[in-house]
Amino acid sequence: MLDTLLTIVNFIAVLSVLIAVHEYGHFWVARKSGVKVLKFSIGFGRTLWKHKGKVDGTEYVIAAIPLGGYVKMLDEREGTVDESELDRTFNRQPLIRRFAIVSAGPVANLLFAIFAYWLMFINGVPGIKPFVGEVEINSPAAVAGLRIGDEIVMVGGTNTPTWQAVIEGVLPRAILGEQVPIQLRRDQHTISQVLNFSGLNENDIKPENLAKSTGLQPFRPAIKPVIDTVVTSSAAESAGLLHGDKIISIDGIAVESWSTFVKIIQNSADKLITVQIQREGGVLQRKLTPTRHLDREGNGYGKIGVSLLVDNEILNKYRAEWRFGPIDAIGAALDKSWQIGTLTLKMIGEMIVGRASVENLSGPISIARYAKTSADAGLSQLLGFIAVISISLGVLNLLPIPVLDGGHLFFYLIEMIKGSPLPEKMEVLGQQVGMTILLVLMSVAIYNDLVRL
Repeated sequence: MLDTLLTIVNFIAVLSVLIAVHEYGHFWVARKSGVKVLKFSIGFGRTLWKHKGKVDGTEYVIAAIPLGGYVKMLDEREGTVDESELDRTFNRQPLIRRFAIVSAGPVANLLFAIFAYWLMFINGVPGIKPFVGEVEINSPAAVAGLRIGDEIVMVGGTNTPTWQAVIEGVLPRAILGEQVPIQLRRDQHTISQVLNFSGLNENDIKPENLAKSTGLQPFRPAIKPVIDTVVTSSAAESAGLLHGDKIISIDGIAVESWSTFVKIIQNSADKLITVQIQREGGVLQRKLTPTRHLDREGNGYGKIGVSLLVDNEILNKYRAEWRFGPIDAIGAALDKSWQIGTLTLKMIGEMIVGRASVENLSGPISIARYAKTSADAGLSQLLGFIAVISISLGVLNLLPIPVLDGGHLFFYLIEMIKGSPLPEKMEVLGQQVGMTILLVLMSVAIYNDLVRL
């Protein structure tokens, strides 16, 4: 219950900040253009809080439904306007000013994303060094000649100091079926290769299959099977396992690494096993039965309720950080924002022509879960998540769909070419079509969320 509450709180907090940034873009440019702003609202529906400003009596509102916001400007199309204020109405502004006011929201989101990435790179993103682990046979990584122990130092011309940097550079291109040049460090030599993802099919690019489909796995050093914590009321606690116990064997099978230990336990659900452990120089035997749990596909696996005692020496050897100084972080933030922005547009285009699955769409439930996960992972991960969502909002709002900012901008372009505004009936019809498109997209996104749950 507490976890769900925190998820909702993180979701509302992140979304509210991004909505406020978006609407402030409209608000600021409208004010600078001399347009009177009547209301600045974060959210829709019932008013939870409001304040009347001193300038123009603008009403600032926080409403109950945090899934959007709006800036209401003085406009003759929405009511009678006093003659003395006609020059401050939105509808009477020159085309270039109306264009600037409407585009300011998405632009504000894009600028905010650059700022969030800048902060993220200054703060540093902790991770592990990008050494290649087991390479799947016949995968793009295997075809490119990658080997266990290779260090991926560059993807698509961008340095990759951590495995996360590699994933962020590779996976989007894999989803789009593109080729991506990479550089490896092997035996003190730098080698250039190309990963070709054109052969991946729709099933390959599903999130749960991508790692296997690309053939890229992080190198996992052999970690000693030593127990750290024991979960209360677990099978391990009932069997008397303690902090510091080293696993020697299970049912006579030698256990030399934590990964081997985990595999055996997962394959022993509801089965009585004998675990041989080393404790304070002596050897003991304990019998226990791993409890059965279900994964997303409904397959059962065993679990006993213990965690790994981290070997700090190994951890330090493979630990890395993705960090830049304040000046270099500007270039990195601009580059990252450009990558995510162009990727978003490509993905939309691929879905429109049917080359990418609509299963890649995420709705509010997935966003809420990612917000909670990112917040738990630390400031840098949260800033990166905020930047991605901010870019998505900016790009999506620029699409030429009526109702969205991009739809209004599209009408203005027609007005610029035509020399006069579109008939009001055409605009109303466009709004209806746009609303239908948005409702369909939102329905698909929410359906995907529910399937993932």
